[in-house]
Amino acid sequence: MKIVVLAGGLSPERNVSLSSGCKVCAALRERGHEAALIDMYLGTEADPRALFSAPIPEELTRIGRQAPDLAAVKASRPGGENQFGPGVLELCRMADVVFLGLHGTCGEDGRVQAAFDLMGIPYTGAGCLGSAIAMDKDLTKRLVAPLGVPTPKWELVRYGAEDIPALTRRLELPCVVKPSASGSSIGVSIAHSREELASALTQCLEFGGVCVVEQYIAGREIQVGILEGRALPSIEIIPKAGFYDYENKYQPGAAEEITPAPIPAEWEKRLGEAALAVFRALGLSVYSRADFIVTQDGTPWFLEINTLPGMTPTSLLPQEAAAAGIGYGELCERIIKASLDARSAGK
Repeated sequence: MKIVVLAGGLSPERNVSLSSGCKVCAALRERGHEAALIDMYLGTEADPRALFSAPIPEELTRIGRQAPDLAAVKASRPGGENQFGPGVLELCRMADVVFLGLHGTCGEDGRVQAAFDLMGIPYTGAGCLGSAIAMDKDLTKRLVAPLGVPTPKWELVRYGAEDIPALTRRLELPCVVKPSASGSSIGVSIAHSREELASALTQCLEFGGVCVVEQYIAGREIQVGILEGRALPSIEIIPKAGFYDYENKYQPGAAEEITPAPIPAEWEKRLGEAALAVFRALGLSVYSRADFIVTQDGTPWFLEINTLPGMTPTSLLPQEAAAAGIGYGELCERIIKASLDARSAGK
């Protein structure tokens, strides 16, 4: 097959996306496919067809400790208001399918999916509506809570700097403060004191001043992937310091990741059922990864679901697939096949 791997873009998760894209492109080439990697925002000024034989930049597989400087990325392409860079759509139209290696806003929020639907370009993962809903943490919880899936109490907060003192006095502690539409734990803080809460709210102003303030649940961090309508073996994450933030997610050795998670079979069953309930409620398709905190009594507290899980060298979904006997290259091919089936069915 002729496959375009679309990565990069202008999301704060840009570097994670490029790392995912590199690994996916290499794996697809190893499986005998014609695969081309392109940065959605930067595109290419050369003949796009040359990318099918271009070497994969090794340096893009490494993810720095900090999120990228998006202002610098935008400055490198003057006048670049269009999210699709030069040559991107031309290349995507040449492909049998576009593998979405995108993460975060303008990748997982349904806009790219909607554009491709209008142009008749097949792509991997969930459709535009499910993607848009899953990207909105508040809306996701509103749909999930009535299903009986436990989720921490939360409040959607829209605010400016002048509102922070009153919010700091009113909101309950301890709590988790997170941007309402972001991933990779970018902008996420755990507040145990009023001072930490004020700092967390100030930090979230950088993401538009719209955040979810969520009840802090102490427990084990366990995540569950879904592939083709089935739950994969769960994975437990144990950061060596702090919580599972951006740095702990992507720096090798920063967290211990155990799959299958060392939990009772009944807990595993409840986690899989909860992940599938969320997947179906949001109208998702093909694959996803749901994040939970599991308390001492085995209750799986749902946090959020990711419609384009990371495919980097340290990502969790490939580890879960491996525990189920599915190698990385096979995983990529199964995602593609299931996605083409979903697009044919109008999902």
